[in-house]
Amino acid sequence: MTLSNGRTVTIAQDNLSEADLEFLDTQGGNSRGPLKEVPAVLPDPDGREADMSKPVQVFILMGQSNMLGFGRVAGAKAGTLESAVKDGKYQHLVDDDGAWTTRKDVRNVRVMNFKDYKNDWLTVANTKNIGPEIGFGHIMGEVLDAPVLLLKSCIGNRSLGWDLLPPGSKQFEFEGKIYAGYKESPLSWDKGTEPKPIGWYAGKQYDDDTASARKVLENLGKYYPGAGKHEIAGFVFWQGDKDRYNAAHAGRYEQNLVRLIEQLRTDFDAPKAKFVCATLGQTRKGAPGNEGKILEAQLAVDGETGKYEKFRGNVASVYANPLSQGGASNGHYGGNAITYMDVGDALGRAMARLLAAK
Repeated sequence: MTLSNGRTVTIAQDNLSEADLEFLDTQGGNSRGPLKEVPAVLPDPDGREADMSKPVQVFILMGQSNMLGFGRVAGAKAGTLESAVKDGKYQHLVDDDGAWTTRKDVRNVRVMNFKDYKNDWLTVANTKNIGPEIGFGHIMGEVLDAPVLLLKSCIGNRSLGWDLLPPGSKQFEFEGKIYAGYKESPLSWDKGTEPKPIGWYAGKQYDDDTASARKVLENLGKYYPGAGKHEIAGFVFWQGDKDRYNAAHAGRYEQNLVRLIEQLRTDFDAPKAKFVCATLGQTRKGAPGNEGKILEAQLAVDGETGKYEKFRGNVASVYANPLSQGGASNGHYGGNAITYMDVGDALGRAMARLLAAK
């Protein structure tokens, strides 16, 4: 590990106590090594493998359909990734011959309900649609010498107030109805009546997404060849569309998001893992109604606001409205790949700032 005075020290981590590791981290040393600065324009990947003596830095990506990704790659029509590259954007994604580049230091893994959908090096090749992982992953590969694993575990049409409700969330009353707490069913029922459970419960998708991610980590070598140890370096969250259709869920979004951050860190035994989230692209600051409540909640958890002192230096929010090329979250932003690339890039830069913070 590299200390702040530039001296490199090699220590077997197994011989260090938790207090030792915490001290070294505060002195500028950590197992991922020093971070490079993020350039305004990313260079082409150099094709080199990561330093495999360092633990794999795992970033868990969660959310709903826009985290899955609907940015179109192929085609000459404006808004596709091919068109954007031809117009001079994202030149790090292609080599001198116009072929898609591949990062050999970043693995791109996607699972959904315990099924593998992607397990490869980070590249656009053989990809029909992209999500924010391409922009995010290139930033992480650029700033980290350690191996990087992007672990996307999510599915579309899921709300934080119901499907992704984190453990510990309690039931509550809203406009004469009782809304389910974690592992309760159905979503809501009239106050004073007995709930009639359905084949789903509050937090079911949270349980499935986190369990699917843990299954990957339990078989790390399958997803990052040659890897030994890993660390959960951060969480990336882009969600909120489904909650905007339910006033009760929109009103509880901030409370649920705070609990989500804390619960993910607990469930993955990663109390120092960073957390970044992006807002819905169509929602502007000052927007009324449910969308405005969700936006305010997403911005409120940013550690720099000071509202949650415990999140200072370890949670950041990305205001996605200026990055959106149009459309809305329920229409997947018209499939515009620029939106997905720029939101991913912004999430990556936000994560890099958190990782670099002392």
